[in-house]
This record gives sequence, C-alpha cells and structure tokens, in this order.
Amino acid sequence: MIKALNIHKTYGPLEVLKGIDLQINKGEIVSIVGASGAGKTTLLHILGTLDKADKGNIEINNQIISTFNDRKLSAFRNKHIGFVFQFHHLLPEFTAIENICIPAFIAKINKKDANEKAFEILTYLGLTDRAQHKPSELSGGEQQRVAVARALMMQPDVILADEPSGNLDSANAKELHQLFFNLREKFNQTFVIVTHNEELASMADRKVTMKDGKIL
Repeated sequence: MIKALNIHKTYGPLEVLKGIDLQINKGEIVSIVGASGAGKTTLLHILGTLDKADKGNIEINNQIISTFNDRKLSAFRNKHIGFVFQFHHLLPEFTAIENICIPAFIAKINKKDANEKAFEILTYLGLTDRAQHKPSELSGGEQQRVAVARALMMQPDVILADEPSGNLDSANAKELHQLFFNLREKFNQTFVIVTHNEELASMADRKVTMKDGKIL
C-alpha cells in the first residue's frame, strides 16, 4: 500500500536519509526503531507528506504523491493519513469531541455527521463520558486516546505514529499499544510506528531498524 523508493533528505550539510527503500502492506503494523538521529521521524514525516524528500518517490495506494501540488497534498493527507504524535497536540480550548471532529471540519463535513462519527469512535474507545471534557480535564492516557480517535476520524488508509507512548506511564503505554492491534483487527488499519519502546516494536508484524539514515 505504501512504497518509498530511494528517499534522500538533507538539512543543510547534514544528510539525514541516504536512499531509503520501504514497502508496507495494507493491514500491516510496522515499527521503525533506531538510535536518536537515525532519521526515523524524518522518514515518517516524508511518508506522511508533512515534509518532502529531496530525491525519490512516495507512492500510496498506487498514487505517486511526490508529484502533488500543496493543495492536492493537503486534501490527500486529510483523507488518507492519520497522525498520532508523542505530544497529543489537542487544542486546549476545545472539548474532546470537538478535537476529534477537526479533520472532518477541514474536509467540509457537516457538524451533525462529524459529531455522530466522532461519538461512534469515542464509544469504541470507551471515552463517551469524556466527550465534553477539555484536554486539561483528561488524564495522559485519555488525551492520547482522544488523539488516536482524531487520527481515525476520516477512516484513513494508514496511521503514522511518532513515539505515541513516549509520554505515558507503563500501564497506559501498554493499553495504547494493545489499542493499535485491536484497531487493526476491527478496521484492517495499517500502522507505521516510530518508537523507542522495545515491547511495542517487538509486537509489530515487522520491525525496521534504521542507522545513520539507512535501513539495516
């Protein structure tokens, strides 16, 4: 479903990615591991169209997205890619359900339909009693589950997660990790997860190790 072909990325004098080739299948959970500075997050951002490679192609569902202009890229990202970051990036002035609805509002989906879909996801995640709470009123684990719900809102083809449990205690981290696998079972969801958590990395279908801008 995803193909990265000969991806290179340089920042100033620093060559961060040095010819990455990677293929990911539909419904696969892939972890990307490696020391800090190996290029994991840069690769994830390029796979997610948040950054552009200097050289090489990214293909998602047989579409070469590296040829898209900014407007087409934004629309593609909103519809096909979900993101979960280490810091949940919830907007503090909005409730949980409003945060989850944001991708739908960007896509011009009406409020009633967006709220119904968001509530359906909250129900699946066991968070309906937190729907009207703002992020400051949620625990760390609940905040991250709301962030996962937001990533699921548009039923994306793939969810890209960057250190998703990095800010959680071990109990909440374990719960979040299991959630990814439950989502795969229910929705055939594809996950690409950058992590330093060895337990999560080893649970994945495939563990990809990066070192100095290359896949080992």
